Amino acid sequence: MFKKKRGFTLIELLVVIAIIGILATIVLVSLNTARVKARDARRQSDMHQIALAMEMCYDDTACNGGAEGQYLEVTAVTGPTAIGTYMPVVPTTAGGAGTAYSWVVNTGSQSKYLVCAALEISGAGYVYSTQNGTKTVTGTCPTVLE
Repeated sequence: MFKKKRGFTLIELLVVIAIIGILATIVLVSLNTARVKARDARRQSDMHQIALAMEMCYDDTACNGGAEGQYLEVTAVTGPTAIGTYMPVVPTTAGGAGTAYSWVVNTGSQSKYLVCAALEISGAGYVYSTQNGTKTVTGTCPTVLE
């Protein structure tokens, strides 16, 4: 009496391993795209929070150096590390395209501001937040407000 051996051949095992490898690669590529979108969503959310802190600081004389009705003065394109008590720690971007948010306040009346961060998904585009809302622009972050 012969017993029939059960099992897989070497070719069958190699084919299965190759299919699993291809599927794993597809999943990892998809996850990377999701991570990029998540970082961009976080950047947009952080910029909205920075804009809210700037708006709350607008009429607070303790926040903006004693000048009521003006935004926190920023002398360089890189903003401060805090916005009064409204945002004790300004967030940094989540890896990828940049390391920090930048913003600028118009000189003189200090009645306008913009907040910038590079988005990974749209390439060189920047989203900036002003009193008029948010939008995407191409090129580099503006350094001067009219």
